[in-house]
This record gives sequence, C-alpha cells and structure tokens, in this order.
Amino acid sequence: MITPEPSELQELVRALHRQATPWQPAGLGSRLSWGPPVAAGSTTVSCGRLRGIVEHSPGDFTVTAQAGTPLVEVQAELAHHGQWLALDWPWGSGPAGEASGSLGGLVARGLAGGLRQRYLGVRDQLIGIELIRADGTRARAGGKVVKNVAGYDLMRLFTGSWGALGLITSVTLRTLPLPPQRRGLWLSGPLEALGQLSGWLLSSSLSPERIDWWRAGPAQGGDTGLLISLASINARTLDEQITCIAAKATPFGIAALPMEPADLDARVAKSRGPGPEACDWLLRLAVRPSQAPVLLAEAALAGLPVCLSAGSGIGFAWAAPGQLPAYRVEALRRSCLGWGGYLTVLRQPAGAQLPAWLDAPSRPMIEAIKRQFDPKQLLARGRLPGVQPPPH
Repeated sequence: MITPEPSELQELVRALHRQATPWQPAGLGSRLSWGPPVAAGSTTVSCGRLRGIVEHSPGDFTVTAQAGTPLVEVQAELAHHGQWLALDWPWGSGPAGEASGSLGGLVARGLAGGLRQRYLGVRDQLIGIELIRADGTRARAGGKVVKNVAGYDLMRLFTGSWGALGLITSVTLRTLPLPPQRRGLWLSGPLEALGQLSGWLLSSSLSPERIDWWRAGPAQGGDTGLLISLASINARTLDEQITCIAAKATPFGIAALPMEPADLDARVAKSRGPGPEACDWLLRLAVRPSQAPVLLAEAALAGLPVCLSAGSGIGFAWAAPGQLPAYRVEALRRSCLGWGGYLTVLRQPAGAQLPAWLDAPSRPMIEAIKRQFDPKQLLARGRLPGVQPPPH
C-alpha cells in the first residue's frame, strides 16, 4: 500500500494512468478485505496522509474534512461544538479508535445503519465532494452549505462506488446538534407480534432515531427484539413517547424494557459486532421491511447474530469461525432474492469463493458509467458494485 504525501497524490495517479497500472483507492486500509478481491498485482493508494478538518461552520451546520480523516476524530471535534455527524459507526468499530475508518472510506462504501431511520443515509448527509479521476484530473461537486445542490448526481454516484470511479480526497457533510436527551426501549416477544408493532411504529407520528431488529448470538442469550432509540431536547417528551410505545406493545404480548443512555449505547455497540478478527463471515442482508420477521425465522440464519433496520430492511449478519458453511449462505441468498431483496458477502473465509454480489438489473448502465469515468478499467479492477465479479 502506497501512502503518498498530499502534494504527490495527483502526480502519482497520473503516472499510474500513463503506465496503465491497475490500482485501488483506499482510506486507512481498515476494510480492504471487504467485498470482492481486486485484480492481482493492483497497487493500493491510501489517503492516510490526507487528514484533518478543513473547515467547520457551526452556524451553517457543515464540516469539510480531508478523506483520510478518521470518523472518530471528526466526531470528537464536532462534539466540542455540541454537534455530530448522524452516521452509524461502521460494523466492527466504535468511538474508541481508528477502526471507525476514514470519512472517504465511509462515503465510498455508502453503508448506512439504523440511524437512517431518522437521519437518512450517507449520501443524504453528503453536500460536497472533491476527487481525483482515474486520469489524475481533479473534480469537485456540491458546495459548503446545505441549500446548495449543485453536483448532486456526482455525489450520489461516488457514494457506494467502492473506489471504482475515482479517489475521493475531501468531503463536506452536514452536521446536526447533539440531542440533549436520549433514551432507549427494548421490545421483546413473538416475531409476528413484533412485526405488527414495527409496522405501527413506522407509520406513526413518532420519530425514533432507530428501530432495529436485533438478535444476539447464542453466547449472548440469542434474544430477539426491536431496539428503539429516541432523542429529544426534552426528557418529558421522551417519557411520553416511551409510555405510548409500551402501551401499544402490551396488547401484542410484547414486553417493553426502558433503557438509560448507557444501556442503549451498550446494546447498539453489540449490534456492530465483535470485530473482523472474530468473524469468518460478514453478510449484508436486504429484504422488504415487511419481510424482516420471515428473514429472522429463516433456517439458514439460525444461530447467527443479526441487526436489521426495520425501516429499510437492510442490515448485517455475521458468524464466528467454523460456524457457518458456505451452502447456508447460498441458501440465504436465494431466500433474500425470492423476497425481492439481496445478499452481499462482505467477508468470507479463505476457500469459500462466493461472489460478493450478483448482477444488478442496471448492470449495463453501471458499466457505461464505469467506462466514462475509467476508460482503461484500472480502478479497483474486479470490484464494481452491481456487476458480479468474474470467477477465480
């Protein structure tokens, strides 16, 4: 992995283009193993030295930072001003260190978590982007104020592009005030009843930060339920919302356990997994929200911890070494496809060789966009979201 100085980065990309050398962009390199492997012999170019907050405008609620800046550093700086980025910590990380990854990597993967229930996803937080194209040309889109929507399409293209279209060098994101009050609620009961309550919650006038299906692994008791996070400026408002949800849950035979912020944070941390070193498999699951209870009852998913956003039907499942045979993952993928969803293999043990993702219906358009941005097909060769990787 090459980690050039900021002043050297553009010329390095130009040289790789002239020499037709395959390469892949990277942030801090903490999740390079996710998804399909890139072509053998590819050079990894890290933005690790593109680091630091360029500008924070508390009054405009925006922050601009270089792509290699760890998320944990940005959140810590914003907290001094009573603000935050309403983004989930990436799976396998948290607020304790650099495993949280870089801002550039966060945008390039585009994997939103449960907070999207209230705050929307990564692409909805992004209001400006700077990048270096495959030939070394610098480009930018968007602006530094929330009302500026110039460059909208370019920002959306690069969110979730997995480094296949260019190297992100800087991002501007909108910030939000830190909620003064936050409480949690754990709802446990029969899957069908929880599904009905989830449907009511999603259509109600309440606005929880997250409504997550969460099932712990066998070592943590294997309990299944809905994890609700509520935030407000007023503690009384939160008490009223908790009382309302608990009253609605009782007729369904669902137990409602209020949670203080520390307990809520601990439960949310568990839903981010034990870390990559403790897992062989990491799966990104997606089904229609109404199909979530059926997915959790799927035999191929039995015994695995799962965290799934109730509003989007998207989340993670993971398995410890030796716990999950490849044929069960294939069966689970077939089930997700049958329910109108998908399954992405982010991590798998050596020798499994399942495709990380399958062809999307829009594959021809994806490949046409790829040709426009990377005519020589040098960037992240073999790793284009929505295009099934060639067999190894």
